[in-house]
Amino acid sequence: MSIRSSDVEGVDLVILPPVRDLGDGFQVRRALPSAHRRMVGPFIFFDQMGEATFNSGEGLDVRPHPHIGLATVTYLLEGEILHRDSVGSVQPIRPGEVNWMTAGSGIVHSERTSPEIRASGGKLFGLQTWVALPRQFEEVDPGFAHHKAQEIPTTEADGIRLTVIAGTSDGLISPVRTFSDMVYADIALQDGARYQLKAEHVERAIYVVGGEVEVIGQSGAFATNELIIFKPGAEIILRAKGPARLMLLGGEPLPEQRHIFWNFVSSSPERLEQAKADWKAQRFAPVPAEHEFIPLPE
Repeated sequence: MSIRSSDVEGVDLVILPPVRDLGDGFQVRRALPSAHRRMVGPFIFFDQMGEATFNSGEGLDVRPHPHIGLATVTYLLEGEILHRDSVGSVQPIRPGEVNWMTAGSGIVHSERTSPEIRASGGKLFGLQTWVALPRQFEEVDPGFAHHKAQEIPTTEADGIRLTVIAGTSDGLISPVRTFSDMVYADIALQDGARYQLKAEHVERAIYVVGGEVEVIGQSGAFATNELIIFKPGAEIILRAKGPARLMLLGGEPLPEQRHIFWNFVSSSPERLEQAKADWKAQRFAPVPAEHEFIPLPE
């Protein structure tokens, strides 16, 4: 993980996430958590998955693994993933759709390439984020919600296409049920298009999925795969240098510190220890039709 300096007024930090290989050549870029910044609003984890190309017979195989104290948000730009979990959900996710999985007191899920896609091969490109739950909701019952692309509010004007995946932004409200103030949006900009980053949320960042953007009136630009974290209250106008695609994330920061170990997030270190013991003892509910087990990391 590295950072680079920026003299752009209103910018707090620029993070350059490292590439991590999850096996079988499948790579992610992990922007959060960082040694330099743990969270942005309630977001405690941000992964770019791929871009990956699978040959015939190949695919993604994320074996069953547990979560507590958070919600996972899966959003694809290309390809398909088959989600299965311990509350009985079996759901393929495709570009523009939203999978919101509330871990709460504990859930187990797997993410794989479906047999049909695996047979032909294909591409996979997307984002997975974790949203830490407020303390009063950390132990809610686990659950899963899937939203089709046509359910997710989108607006287009002046070379901008804005899709609000979760939370609120620019007058749009996502139907995805969240537990705290937040924003998560997909912003596509045509060459030269301008987007005003409003101060409606306390903490905000953009992740540049593709292309390059600059800040009007200031020198320097932000490139693909950079996470740019803005100062609270800063009014920023971004301009695309060629076609660009951004993810906007943020919201109200949680008042208590969040602790993280592996796939577990909690405001209580003791709760993390309990989750470790429960996974070792295989006390989490299993995922139907899944038989593999990932040991607890050392």
